[in-house]
Order: sequence, then structure tokens, then C-alpha cells
Amino acid sequence: MRKNTRWDVASVATIPLIITLGNSMMIPVLPIMQRKLHITAFQSSLVITAYSLIAIVLIPVAGFVSDRIGRKRVILPSFAITAVGGLVAGMGASPFHSYALVLAGRFLQGAGSAGAMPIAMPLVGDILKRDEEISKALGTIETANTFGKVLSPILGAVLAAWAFYLPFYAIPLLCVASAAMIMIFVRVPKRDKSNSHRPTSLPMLLALLRHHLRWLAAVFLVGATAMFVLFGTLVYFSDRLESDWNANGISKGALLAIPLCCLCLASYGAGRIIGKNKRRMKYMVAGSCLLAGIGSAVAALVFVTEWLMIAVCIIGIGIGGALPAVDALITESMQKEQRGSITSVYTSTRFIGVAAGPPVVSLLSSRGQPSVFWLMALACGLPALYSLWAIQAGTRGGKREI
Repeated sequence: MRKNTRWDVASVATIPLIITLGNSMMIPVLPIMQRKLHITAFQSSLVITAYSLIAIVLIPVAGFVSDRIGRKRVILPSFAITAVGGLVAGMGASPFHSYALVLAGRFLQGAGSAGAMPIAMPLVGDILKRDEEISKALGTIETANTFGKVLSPILGAVLAAWAFYLPFYAIPLLCVASAAMIMIFVRVPKRDKSNSHRPTSLPMLLALLRHHLRWLAAVFLVGATAMFVLFGTLVYFSDRLESDWNANGISKGALLAIPLCCLCLASYGAGRIIGKNKRRMKYMVAGSCLLAGIGSAVAALVFVTEWLMIAVCIIGIGIGGALPAVDALITESMQKEQRGSITSVYTSTRFIGVAAGPPVVSLLSSRGQPSVFWLMALACGLPALYSLWAIQAGTRGGKREI
């Protein structure tokens, strides 16, 4: 990668890092928020759901708009909205102690994040020209996203140990830092109109989805299920750490980071194994979903927190193996000018899982741990079976069209 583009890529990498922190950082805060604002577990779970619901709708819209008016013109206003949302949520938590205002702020924060989330990967393609450079840059973007997953519970728990509302106020500061880097360092070359592709229109996108419906349905199902299981499991595990081990602050964040480290290591290993071989991608997706289902079944059968930790780590490894394989299937199977639109839809379906996981788990928790994790096991098993049938990757090296 050329030296004069390294700061560009580093600046773009802050986008997924901050978006990940903005949502995942709230997981260790939820039990504290319940006590401080006198709300139920279900109500606290909606702090994550409110962020995700609006993102489901707006992420594809942001992708379409950025194709037409430019990436930076979407990212910078989106970060401004995200920052305002963080301030509103923070003020709702303290000094106003208003649960409704917290939800309103999270809704705004989700709307802003939806504008920034789908832009990072296409922006890299705009900045760089050679495929090798783009591939390395996308690896940097994914590393930032992964680092955010590991850092988020630790940072959230540390800030909440000082004051439970500090994670909300941290969001505007992070947004300002990222926006400043993008304004200063990211320079998007002017498009060559003679060689540029027409942006994907809605009819074109619908035709594309119909043409690839069988395997894309499997990809979308795996993405949504992985996020449903991940966020639901982390919310439940966070409650158990506090109730059983009395873990708070840094200790709680560090314990939550263990299964996320397993997820990240599994993602790195899976990416190395699958390469560009679609057949390997297919079996990595199915096998990893099955492994997450086994981890969920173990969690349904054990009640000692130490064994639950092991089961949650197995779930993390399974999810970590599935996600890079799904990402690679989209990248390797769609033409370059189609990836942005399909990636936006895929990201949107993942947020369905993020939105559904915490409230479903909070409702099922009253029925006991087996109810929570047998549902997770079933949720993992179905995509594993469907992907085996739906993803046709061929037998000659797995490199033909799917």
C-alpha cells in the first residue's frame, strides 16, 4: 500500500471501529442502567434495539445515496447525527434520568450510524485502484471492526464504573475524532465519467436479488442469525457475570471480552483457511453455524458460570468462523459495481439480529437458561442446514459462479 494512502485507509478504518463501539459498548452498561433508571431488563434491552431498528431501514438508503452524491457527503453529516444522538442519550441518562430521552437519543444515534456503516468498504474502492491494495485495505477495515468488538465491553465497563452515563457521552467525542480524520486525510479522486458504472437503481437491485435469491437468502439468514445469537448471548452472559460473580467495571469488561477474543481469532483463522475458494466458504459457513449451535446446546445444559463461559466461547468461535466466510461469498460472487448495494442489504439484515437478540433473551430469561439457549441452538441449526442446500459452490476448486 502506498504511503500517501495509509492515512486515508486508517481514517476510513475508524468508521467501523466507532460504529461497533457505539452499540456493543452498551452491553455491560445495561444491568447498571436498570437499577439507575428503575427499568426492567426488557426495557434496558431496547436501548440496543432502538439503535438497530432505524439502522435496518436506513443502511440501504445510505448506500444508494452515497453512490449518487459521494461518500464523504454522507459520512460527515451521519457522524454529526450520531454525535447529537449520543448527547441526547447521555442527557437522558443524566441529568434528566429519562428513559424515553435515552431511547430517543439511541434512535438518533442509530440513524446516524446507518449513514456511515455501509460507506467504509465502497470508500476504500474509491480511494485505491489496484485490487491488491483494496484487499489489504479491506483487511484493515475488518481488523478495526474486530478490534472494536473486543474493546467495546472493556471500555463500556470501565466508563460505566465511573458513571453509567459516560459511554453515551463518549460517542460524540469519538465521532468528532473520526470525522476530523476523514476531512483531513481522505481524498477521493474524481470519477472518470467515461469509465464509471451507473449506480445500482432499485429495480436493478430487486432483479439482482431475484436472480441470486437462493444463496443470498442463506447469506442474509446466516448474518442475521449470527448477530441475534451473539448479542443475545452477550446480554445474558453480562447479567450472569454480575449476578453470580459480582463482576463489575474492568473485571466484567475483561470477562466479556474473552468470548469476543475467541470470535476474533476464529474470524482471522477462517479468513486464512477459505482464501478465495467458494467450496471452503460454503462448508465454513455451515460448519461454523453448527459449532455455534453445539455451544448453545452446551449452554442450555450447564448452570455453573465457569462452564457457561466455555460454552459462550464455543458460540463465539462458531460465529467468528461464519462471518468472514459469508463476507467473502458476497465479495467473490458479485461484480464490483454490485457489491455496495448487496453489502448494504446484507448489513441491514444483520441489524435485524442485533435488534431482536437482546429483547428476546430478556423475555426468555424468566423461563430459565435452557429456554434461552435451546432457542439459540435451533437458530444456529437452521441456517447451517439451509446453507448446505442453498450455496452451490461447485467441485473444481469452488471457484465457479454460485
